[in-house]
This record gives sequence, C-alpha cells and structure tokens, in this order.
Amino acid sequence: MEIGSPEYAVKTLTPTVRCNGTPPTPALREGPYYKPDTPLRTSFRGDVDEGVPMLLHGAVRTPEGKPIGGTLLDFWQVGDAGVYDDDGFRLRGHQFADAEGRWRLETVLPAMYPGRTRHVHVKVQPPGGAVLTTMLYFPGERRNHLDKYFRPECLMDVRETPEGWDAAFTFVLDV
Repeated sequence: MEIGSPEYAVKTLTPTVRCNGTPPTPALREGPYYKPDTPLRTSFRGDVDEGVPMLLHGAVRTPEGKPIGGTLLDFWQVGDAGVYDDDGFRLRGHQFADAEGRWRLETVLPAMYPGRTRHVHVKVQPPGGAVLTTMLYFPGERRNHLDKYFRPECLMDVRETPEGWDAAFTFVLDV
C-alpha cells in the first residue's frame, strides 16, 4: 500500500510511541546532505512551488512520558523533485519544542529518490544534552523494506486530510 493510494487513506494507524517505558528513538545516519546553521523557522512551504502539503508535528518526551521542553529540532528533506538543496536552505530549518515538548513543522510530502524510501531527516537535542540524529518514515510505503536505513520504530502516524498529509511522531530521549 502506498501513500496516496485509496487503500492507504482508509487504514487506521497505531500511534508511533506510547511512552511509559518506551525505548528511546533510535539513532540513524546523518547522510551526506546535512548542512549546519539552518534558519529558525516552522514552515518550509514557501520554499517550493509544488508538492503535497504536509503538517509534521509531535512531541519530545522521556521514556516515562515527561515532556522535554526547549528541545532543538533541526529538519532537512527533499521536496517533490527528490533533490536536496545544496546551495541554500530550501526545505531545511530548525525550531525549539515548547515547554510541553511539542513541535510543529509545515512542509511538503518528500519524494522518494533512487535507493531510498520516503523520509525526513532530523537532529534532536534536549537542553544541555546529546544530539540524536534520526529519520522519520511513512507507514505503508512499498520501498520501506528495501531501504537499508529503514527502522520501523521511526514510523510516523500518518493520515490524509482535506488540507494534505498529517504526520505525527513522538521522539523519546533517554535524558
């Protein structure tokens, strides 16, 4: 089942994380396309003319479910064309979780490109803590099992809405 297919839209998905003892979010490779010093922002939608709108949101919690406010989240991804911006900061940026550990990014659905399934990169750093580099994945993608970096623990809770895609994920940090 693939995102955008009629079968996908009717599937009920389970939440990605149920704290209270949930293991920490796994670290995954940074890849060759990370750029430091990204701009502070909560929307990438002005970066591209095309693409399916997606709201990516969630929280940062401890394994016991306590919020980790002030956490830095640095995102980067491809757009509809499946290409990373190497010259500037299109589809790149960072933000901070609020006092309750919540965060929200307006973006577009990333494309698949050769050798990879659909994903979003993110670095997550709690105040005074270590950086976790990981990726977020989409359930039901036919290429998930072919991607050597795919981890089912990093699947988002995704649903289609009239406004576009709604994707949620709770990062669990062992702090």
